[in-house]
Amino acid sequence: MKKHGNTLYVTTQGAYLARERTNVVVRVEKEVRLRVPIHNLSGIVCFGNVGCSPFAMGLCGSEGVGIAFHTEHGRFLARVNGPQSGSVLLRRAQHRATTDEALAADFARTIISAKVANARTVLQRASRDHPDCVFPELIQSSVDRLAEILRDLQKTMPADRARGLEGDAARSYFLAFSEMILKQKQDFFFLERSRRPPRDNMNALLSFLYSVLTNDVVAACESVGLDPQMGFLHADRAGRASLALDLVEELRPMIADRLALSLVNRQQVEGKGFKKTETGGVEMDAATRKTVLVAYQKRKDEEIVHPFLQEKVTVGLLPHVQARLLARWLRKELDAYPPMIWK
Repeated sequence: MKKHGNTLYVTTQGAYLARERTNVVVRVEKEVRLRVPIHNLSGIVCFGNVGCSPFAMGLCGSEGVGIAFHTEHGRFLARVNGPQSGSVLLRRAQHRATTDEALAADFARTIISAKVANARTVLQRASRDHPDCVFPELIQSSVDRLAEILRDLQKTMPADRARGLEGDAARSYFLAFSEMILKQKQDFFFLERSRRPPRDNMNALLSFLYSVLTNDVVAACESVGLDPQMGFLHADRAGRASLALDLVEELRPMIADRLALSLVNRQQVEGKGFKKTETGGVEMDAATRKTVLVAYQKRKDEEIVHPFLQEKVTVGLLPHVQARLLARWLRKELDAYPPMIWK
């Protein structure tokens, strides 16, 4: 099993990454703020005005440590990798599978089923953990509707039909999402999912976590030799990591959504850490982003029992585990792709 390494998040503006032997060092105004052995890292994510030397990039590339660059507020800009890993035979198998309409539709249906099941579990846990603090009828109504959609998804259907059911499930899930916000409701109200830009504090928090999770899934796909841009559920588009977005779907409820709710309900983030821009979008300030990233890393360190492998893995390893299981299915080592179903 792959070792769960640490992800280095660099948020200090003006920071610069350099190499010292087999270490990555972070300098701010020529002062060394951090020195990390490369073998302790699984990835580096930079936000905003952060520079990197070619030698640090070379060290990371040779050791399989990807470097991702985002804007200060989380929008992806670019990614630096070393030589591509994996077999060309695997990528050919991936291409054949994505162009097989029936096979692609079945995979899309599997991913959507896992997403709906995990979203339903989020609602059920909220209802069970806080029976007196949420509106139980609305939560239960959404739980029941998601169960109906899961039954429909058991049938073979075209990918467009499965996407339609996914849309229905998302509407039902997010209709009840506000009832899971127990604290600071005046600052973290939730009316509907909004993106590009997010229109309120809760959507800004969700979008940021989805972006960070997507980066981890892209790195996982590349580490096992898959093409992250060649997907099944999400349409191919230049510059879009469609396969990574496919795999993100099953992980979003249990990793990103639960963490966002926890951060708000435990009051680890506050409304004053968010601001509305001139375009009407909402962004987090630097201190809030740091708080969110620290909490995200702690979430990745937690252990669960993987339902298919029946062994303990850290949450941070789930993108790699699912990418590897997908590769095994494409190689015909597995009869079907086993999605991550959270219990």
